[in-house]
Amino acid sequence: MTTTEVPRTVVPAGITDPVASARAELRAALAAIEVRGNFPRRIEKATSRGVVRARAFAHRNPPAAGAAVVAAAAAVGGLVWVLARAISR
Repeated sequence: MTTTEVPRTVVPAGITDPVASARAELRAALAAIEVRGNFPRRIEKATSRGVVRARAFAHRNPPAAGAAVVAAAAAVGGLVWVLARAISR
């Protein structure tokens, strides 16, 4: 992004025409709604950031990453066991 570009969710400064200003405000408001309301895109970005962080952690500290994987698998297995036991009763 260069210094002259503004984010889509910001109304550019210096608009003197009231109609152009209203259109710019509406455009910015709709863009903000799209950014905040697009949950699949937000989840995808958060997942991508998490994967990058996990890979960096695994690269820095492989034994701890292995332990984290084992702990996560044990937690998921325990949860499945508890749910299966609750359903079977």
